Amino acid sequence: METQPIANRSATLDVGTDWRLYAGAQDVLKTFRRVPVHFVDITALSELRKDAHTSVHTLRQGKLLTPEQQANPKTYADCIHWCLPGLPDTWNQFLYARIVSSASTQRQE
Repeated sequence: METQPIANRSATLDVGTDWRLYAGAQDVLKTFRRVPVHFVDITALSELRKDAHTSVHTLRQGKLLTPEQQANPKTYADCIHWCLPGLPDTWNQFLYARIVSSASTQRQE
């Protein structure tokens, strides 16, 4: 039921992102020399979107989750299957732009 973006940027936003994993992924990408790997960085963007975070308020096989299932977000949280446009659509736009720009660059070579 969120309809507004995060307004209070003075407080630290802690949504559980493990930034050590983020740094580790960046470090691994730096080691690739022969295989072209491109990192589409959506992490910070996702941090600032309320709709980017997992929720246990969803349906499973047409039924609402039970309180026991809602208490187990590692198994039942769902952040990918939204019914409304949102952050995954933004991710897709970034990915599409990256693919198109790569194809354009390859044609010029």
